[in-house]
Amino acid sequence: MSQSEKVVIGRIGAVYGVKGWLKVQSYTENPEDIFDYSPWYLQLATVRQQGEQALTVAEWRRHNKGLIARVDGISDREQASQLTGAEIIISADALPELADNEFYWRDLIGLRVKNQQGYDMGIVEQVMPTAANDVLVVKANTNDGFGKSERLIPFIQSQYIIEVDKENQQIQVDWPSDF
Repeated sequence: MSQSEKVVIGRIGAVYGVKGWLKVQSYTENPEDIFDYSPWYLQLATVRQQGEQALTVAEWRRHNKGLIARVDGISDREQASQLTGAEIIISADALPELADNEFYWRDLIGLRVKNQQGYDMGIVEQVMPTAANDVLVVKANTNDGFGKSERLIPFIQSQYIIEVDKENQQIQVDWPSDF
């Protein structure tokens, strides 16, 4: 897989038990959806191993409040320990298509944010989930006349988010420049 086609959807945690099971931290909206993708490409960045490795999940289940999985070819604790800490990556092509007014967070990061008055508020640095709605974390320009280093803008379409124009790499917001 080339670098531009990768999407990190989770991380391998600690070993669970002696038969090669691993704890899985999912970054998908519904944690169990991580198992809908196959194969997983693990980005190994340990002293023991480096590079990418393709794996298929043999079986998985919920355990307490988390998830555990066993991958094909891994049958003991020693083998499983070689995978701990690896990022779980899939091809971006494997992601489902979204409706016109829906966006993956990765599509919003890096877009320039301007308000309705044309004020350049900065660039989306990250998207933060909250109980009520997602929030854009916008890193303000260094010459921001309002002394802001970042702004938090609720991602509520038709209320604060007027338009997301991926082609022009811009988001238009209804948000005051001095807030």
